[in-house]
Amino acid sequence: MIVRNNIPGINATRNKGISEGKMKKSLEKLSSGYRINRAGDDAAGLAISELMRNQIKGLDQAMRNCNDGISFTNTGDGALAEVHSMLSRMKTLAVQSANGTYNSVARANLDKEREKLMEELDRIGETSHFAGIQLFGHDDAPKGPPLPEIVANDDVVFQVGPSAQETLVMERYYIGKENLGLGNVKLDTLDNANKSVPAIEAAIEAVSDVRATFGAASNRLQHAYNNLYVTDENMNAAESQIRDTDMADEFTEFTKDNIIYQSANAMAAQANSTVELVLNLLQ
Repeated sequence: MIVRNNIPGINATRNKGISEGKMKKSLEKLSSGYRINRAGDDAAGLAISELMRNQIKGLDQAMRNCNDGISFTNTGDGALAEVHSMLSRMKTLAVQSANGTYNSVARANLDKEREKLMEELDRIGETSHFAGIQLFGHDDAPKGPPLPEIVANDDVVFQVGPSAQETLVMERYYIGKENLGLGNVKLDTLDNANKSVPAIEAAIEAVSDVRATFGAASNRLQHAYNNLYVTDENMNAAESQIRDTDMADEFTEFTKDNIIYQSANAMAAQANSTVELVLNLLQ
């Protein structure tokens, strides 16, 4: 027996410290829910996880962008639906005015309604906004016949992905009586009424083309959103596999280390009591 160095006690205490350290790490993982709480836990896994997290955040924002884009296109289509309704009414008035049973006074009254519809058409084109962004008309809008002259130069760009290259570009259109080729439309005479019918029909077709653009963009944004949703779900699952704690496995490790810790603690006490036997020899 020796008394200057309690080797068994030192060994038991060392093992006790190792088990205690493992228990602390297990408790940290169990309480946080993360397998990786610092770079030292898994340096490579942390790097990959952080890259995935950045991509997931980009995907989440892109999904919100798609929803905003869908709302944008729906707002534009809603305004154009009313333009379509007014153009249909104008065509009805033009056909009505072209009837030989109406006199000049009746046609003048029909033309007054046409004039008010034109004013409302211009107002919609100039004041339709989405979150402060003008949907249609601008002060520099060109004057002329329908498509393609009513196409604006400032396209709407939707960011639909986490990278700069993932965009959706939608053409913007000018909407107004001049842009739709209705500047000279009048219903005050039989001849003017007859000439107005094909012009109004062309405007209806032009607005239909514009609405088709909004509809196509809306459908594409919806599909882009669905794709982003699936990608986001899979990316979250992959990131979880790398970073999250397997609770059942980690609790098993904690239980094992706890048993070893208690055993080492008991052995340390036993090693210290063994030294006391030397004192009994000296008595």
